[in-house]
Amino acid sequence: MTTDESRVSLRRLLQRLTASEAEIEAQELQRESAESGGMPARQCMRGQVVSVAGRLRTVVYTPRTNLPTLEADLYDGSDVVTLVWLGRRHIAGIEPGRHLTARGRVALRDDRKVIYNPYYELESPK
Repeated sequence: MTTDESRVSLRRLLQRLTASEAEIEAQELQRESAESGGMPARQCMRGQVVSVAGRLRTVVYTPRTNLPTLEADLYDGSDVVTLVWLGRRHIAGIEPGRHLTARGRVALRDDRKVIYNPYYELESPK
């Protein structure tokens, strides 16, 4: 091992030792998202068709006057994308803590990234 490689290894070790639990979780989610072929959520721009992978943080049924919606926040370690299913009250498997990959066109709602009626694939529970 060269001195440059040992410095890099030492730097990584120190970062892991001094990082908070949330930072370590975010790094792991970013790595898993990249392995799944997902685009980092922070790089998603309005109008792009993207594939994002991550963990569902929250799932909320929002009763609207004329159209119920199911909303879920997908976190990939870099940013959050809100997935919105229009006309749905519940979808089997869509629950906090589940990992999934979602595909669709990014929109902005209240300065938040949103994908309406995304195609999605649930990953098996770990």
